[in-house]
Amino acid sequence: MRVTRAAVAAAAPVIVASMLTAPQANAGPQTCNDAFCVPGITPNVVLGSYCDNTSYFVFGTAVAGPSIQPGRLVFCGSPRRYEPRWFRSPPMAGIREEGSLCTTELSMVAQAPDGLFLSCVPMAGDSRWRRGDA
Repeated sequence: MRVTRAAVAAAAPVIVASMLTAPQANAGPQTCNDAFCVPGITPNVVLGSYCDNTSYFVFGTAVAGPSIQPGRLVFCGSPRRYEPRWFRSPPMAGIREEGSLCTTELSMVAQAPDGLFLSCVPMAGDSRWRRGDA
């Protein structure tokens, strides 16, 4: 019986240590195919109000107003280089890589992993994700 108690006592620290270590991640890369998984979206934006960044983390969700539903996706843009404002956003594809193909996502927007605003644009015979602020 002393051998059994000694074995349990010796094994206890190993068992406790294995329970405290983080599990190994064996899942593949995660994908993000809609606005709900995109980081950095600014909540409670008033459509038409001023904003300050038209290149990175430009998306927000709107508060209710006379011309917009609450939670509607908006983006910070600067048409004709006027002072940037919040506008209604085209449909969002999620997170995409700049320069990657987007043939099934024409006229949609996305965010690059670093937060860059992207737009799916047909050009030179194919459609690719390009900077949305250019």
